[in-house]
Amino acid sequence: MAHHHIRLLSGIFAALTLLPLRAQQQPDPATLPYMNPALPIDQRVDDLIGRMTLEEKVSQMRDRAPTISRLNIPRYDWWNEGLHGVAFAGNATNFPQVIGMAATWDTDLVHTMGQTISTEARAKYNQAMRDNDHEMFFGLTFWAPNINIFRDPRWGRGQETYGEDPFLTGRMGVAFVSGMQGDDPKYLKLVSTPKHYAVHSGPELLRHRFNVDVSPHDLEDTYLPAFRATVTDAHAQSVMCAYNAIDGAPACANTMLLRDHLRDAWHFDGYVVSDCAAVADVNTGHHYAPDMAHAAAAALKAGTDLECGFGQGQAFPALVEAVKQNLITEEEINTALHRLFRARFRLGMFDPPSTYAYGRIPFTEDNSPEHRALSLKAARESMVLLKNENHTLPLKSGTRHIAVIGPTAELVQSLQGNYNGPPPNPVYPLEGIEKRFSSAQVAYAQGSTLAEGLAMPIAHTALHPSKGTGSGLTGEYFNSKDLSGTPILTRTDRRINFNWDKVIPIPGLERNNFSIRWTGTFTPPAPGDYKLGVRVNYCYACENAEGFKLYFDDRLILESSAKRTGERGSVIEAPITLTDTKPHPIRLEYLHGSGSAGIDLTWQAPAAALRDEAVQAARSSDVTIALMGLSPSLEGEEMPVKLEGFSGGDRTAINLPAVQEELLKAVAATGKPLIVVLQNGSALAVNWAQQNAQAILEAWYPGEEGGTAIAQTLAGDNNPAGRLPLTFYASLDQIPPFEEYSMKDRTYRYFHGKPLFNFGDGLSYTTFAYSAVKAPSAAVKAGDPVTIEGTVKNTGPVAGDEVVELYLTQPQSPETPIRLLAGFKRVHLNPGQSTNVALTIDPRQLSQVDSKGTRTILPGEYTISLGGSQPNGTSTTQTTKFTITGQAELPK
Repeated sequence: MAHHHIRLLSGIFAALTLLPLRAQQQPDPATLPYMNPALPIDQRVDDLIGRMTLEEKVSQMRDRAPTISRLNIPRYDWWNEGLHGVAFAGNATNFPQVIGMAATWDTDLVHTMGQTISTEARAKYNQAMRDNDHEMFFGLTFWAPNINIFRDPRWGRGQETYGEDPFLTGRMGVAFVSGMQGDDPKYLKLVSTPKHYAVHSGPELLRHRFNVDVSPHDLEDTYLPAFRATVTDAHAQSVMCAYNAIDGAPACANTMLLRDHLRDAWHFDGYVVSDCAAVADVNTGHHYAPDMAHAAAAALKAGTDLECGFGQGQAFPALVEAVKQNLITEEEINTALHRLFRARFRLGMFDPPSTYAYGRIPFTEDNSPEHRALSLKAARESMVLLKNENHTLPLKSGTRHIAVIGPTAELVQSLQGNYNGPPPNPVYPLEGIEKRFSSAQVAYAQGSTLAEGLAMPIAHTALHPSKGTGSGLTGEYFNSKDLSGTPILTRTDRRINFNWDKVIPIPGLERNNFSIRWTGTFTPPAPGDYKLGVRVNYCYACENAEGFKLYFDDRLILESSAKRTGERGSVIEAPITLTDTKPHPIRLEYLHGSGSAGIDLTWQAPAAALRDEAVQAARSSDVTIALMGLSPSLEGEEMPVKLEGFSGGDRTAINLPAVQEELLKAVAATGKPLIVVLQNGSALAVNWAQQNAQAILEAWYPGEEGGTAIAQTLAGDNNPAGRLPLTFYASLDQIPPFEEYSMKDRTYRYFHGKPLFNFGDGLSYTTFAYSAVKAPSAAVKAGDPVTIEGTVKNTGPVAGDEVVELYLTQPQSPETPIRLLAGFKRVHLNPGQSTNVALTIDPRQLSQVDSKGTRTILPGEYTISLGGSQPNGTSTTQTTKFTITGQAELPK
């Protein structure tokens, strides 16, 4: 018996002593098959998934995928943004907002822009991995482009799109996606995610519960073609499903979209990610599922592989419970997980960076001089000249006195657009004009706010430093979070309108824990009631830890030390009544701990006082340049904005806000020539300006070099050739209600009225003529492409680009559009130079969609128009006809 106990104890002791040895004998993850770059990717993915528990699998199906240390899987955040430059990840090249890129009608440029964005994203990611930094927005899976159709000018997010036309949007989307993802046969440079799939274009405040009853015709004819193109032509490796429901089924649980079209018809082989909280909306917003487990199961079964969710807006954690309830199987989870990890392996995340070219891209590529030059080229190409009475533009070289007025002349938000990274040195329109017309006297006045009730950064003319002369405030920058110590830099800041999202404001500071004190005087333009305020950067999907104090007349009037300093675009204000126009001491202390840094010192000044300043500037000048429009503080994604003409990010009116139009009328009354430059992301009904201003230039949100591009265009250094990618309606009376998704009476393809400006409109400083337009003389068999040829000649005095636009008029049926864009090409011609252009119309553009959603090429006579605009009876557009025989039905 004693021997038995001894043997038992000995066995237990031996087993215990072997435990560390057995732990040591566990295979090193680095030696396992999934870490072997020589093996096929699918084999590596299956090997990795086979080693994971159910709970681990589910954890990797959320945008913030955690570390699994035992398998050497690092934390990864799938959420990254890059619509027109890497966003929310520090300094990056800021290209024109997407609607401006669409106005270039230059797919080669958009492709190059996509390549550049992906290069900067790789540079940031590579550096982050070297620093062992797995921070949000420094990844390789990008939720761009936005290829929804800008069907209604009231939609605040239309600025993120390529406009109203499915063909133009599709070609731009293909160019962007292919540029982003690269051309390496083994590795992806990035993953590009076309969004929001599908039938998504407002209203913002209803998006979490809104259902769209879309007709089969409109679905196939308008809302799906661009998505199809990015999947079938550019091989996008991800697609984002939308918030809204379609025909009663939420987009992220919609089998018609995700299975029938995306995977079965288009053979999509990537992964689907939800918009943020869209899977939770399946339960909480649409009430399509009784609880989160059923919502998650419905989304997974339909084809959603990855959930973006936060707070209460998470559903995929319930997938574990869904398996236990037999709502789904673990095999279905494996299928989704395989798609996700296949993308990560193709991105090289489990291979040594030195072994592939994309892994070696250096951080010096970020906002390089070459990339900044590309941003300027894009901004120049995006300029659309809408009116130029009596050749007012370009400005004459002898112009000596220029008045620059308007609320966007010095507003960084109206350069950047939304979903942007902060450029290190943005060029404001006023600065661009001052530099380009350095021999002239330039008088500036802000003139008005953007919209009544909206706070604006205080005009630099009202601020003066504590010592010396000039405009602005004295800024002292401290390498501490409480203004302690000696400033590492003291300088004069012309305006307090800064975006430092994940940026070090000046050398010597860290990203976190710095502080700034601005001091000087505030001189009101007139006595009256003012509101002085402070706006801090909204921290996207995170929290700020910072505070500020504002002193006026040596009295504390505003203070904030809250961890979260407010909603997107919010401002904290204090009313001030002033009875004089004397200088008043002002001091702003900014204490930044962490989060998204950035601050505006704002005012709401009496409208008459601002307007009178602008009128005075106009009176003393030879010409007035009015910088007008909107900003992403007014139009954008689901914002807490409620002002006249604006609601929740969308617009309730499309005219220029009244306070701006009153300013235009006041300066025009001086009798001086008036040039209106618009900065906006959506169409503006500038009827008064069209009738009364001498020139109108549409500049969009033009990016970091926008001020340079505007000035060069006004001077004639840049001959504008941009074209409108959407219709500018004369009023909302011309179009159906916002909530109506039918395309009847919408966009140039179905609108029978007379707009203010047509889709495709744009003037030049030179003239062009078209001739020798040829179509096939023999009948074309249905299903074959058609090539149209023509000659375009620069018949004017200066070199310039021309956008050749090809429109097709098809045999008529009840659903046939009036006309449709079937081809385009941007060409450069010197004076007297001509070139031959050949544009091929592919079968899908020749086809049309019937009421049942069937796409067919019909027999009959087709009319084509070739010119620099839509056919309008002018000599610049040439037309011809061809015939198609037979009939051919095309796949979805």
